[in-house]
Amino acid sequence: MASPGTSGLLLLNLGTPRSPATSDVRDYLREFLSDPYVLDIPAPVRWLLLNLIILPFRASRSAHAYRQIWSDRGSPLLVHSEELRGKVAERLGGDVAVELAMRYGEPAIAEALARLREQGVSDLCVFPLYPQHSSAATESSVEAVRSAATGSGLTMSVAPAFFDHPRFIEAVAEAARPTLDATEPQRVVFSFHGLPERQVRKADASGRCFTAADCCLGGDDARIDCYRAQCFATAQAVGDALAIPEEQRMVAFQSRFGRERWIRPHTDRVLAELAREGFRRVAVIMPGFVADCLETLEEIGIRGAATFRKHGGVELSLAPCVNASDLWADAVVAIARESNPGMDSIQG
Repeated sequence: MASPGTSGLLLLNLGTPRSPATSDVRDYLREFLSDPYVLDIPAPVRWLLLNLIILPFRASRSAHAYRQIWSDRGSPLLVHSEELRGKVAERLGGDVAVELAMRYGEPAIAEALARLREQGVSDLCVFPLYPQHSSAATESSVEAVRSAATGSGLTMSVAPAFFDHPRFIEAVAEAARPTLDATEPQRVVFSFHGLPERQVRKADASGRCFTAADCCLGGDDARIDCYRAQCFATAQAVGDALAIPEEQRMVAFQSRFGRERWIRPHTDRVLAELAREGFRRVAVIMPGFVADCLETLEEIGIRGAATFRKHGGVELSLAPCVNASDLWADAVVAIARESNPGMDSIQG
């Protein structure tokens, strides 16, 4: 138990339904898609879209997808996140109070903050578990914590995006290496969560987003705040760590919906195209996610694999996320210490 006046660490992920029942999935989608950071359109339009189109038709389909990956222990995202919290707490030796919260669903942010306050925490490091920075995930989550902490007297710091942090890259590579060694893929696809191009442009201070096909390449420091550029930087670093030949690497983006233009290329189309071109063995690494979840296990592991086979592919191998690996737990502690001076002197 942390002592009064101690530091606290809040691990923050996106969220998961309480269960794969349609009613619980509908509640989760309502909370998630009501967020103006996610559906950044006028409120009346968002309400109509959500209540007249998305919830009546998508909730049951999403519930079916969740049932494909739900385990006896519950949601994979929550299971891995709770295991990570436990390992991080062990490494910090009880000198730092460590809690887990989800931006949507449970454990709720307000409840996690209440538990931290009960342990006497006055100096809090908020750790968004999103490797690449985006307004839809990172800014929404941090703002929700700040709002819930209003009047609490907490001093807060926020760990930055860790898309190219050496400890994170090492953990991703270590998690993916057994899959690559066992399957010897002809191509490796690095798949990241997609965003509407409009949202990427909104966050772009340089005015160069999507002005050229390679505008995100080259490690230009001016692009460091660009979500797409951070994805390419992550893929480059992981590919180098795994010694994957440049000509065998591809970067793609998944999970799009609606009719507006999303960042490309799209993962499902890339997998179909690779199969049609005669590639029989393809591996997918997903370093935009730190825990296996619906987007990794169902969207790519099940539907992506089916798409690949449909078009002539033979084996689509999905590398696991870092989940609660020892290297990733070590990395979280290291990044948190770098982000919060109050934790730096604590020996865990």
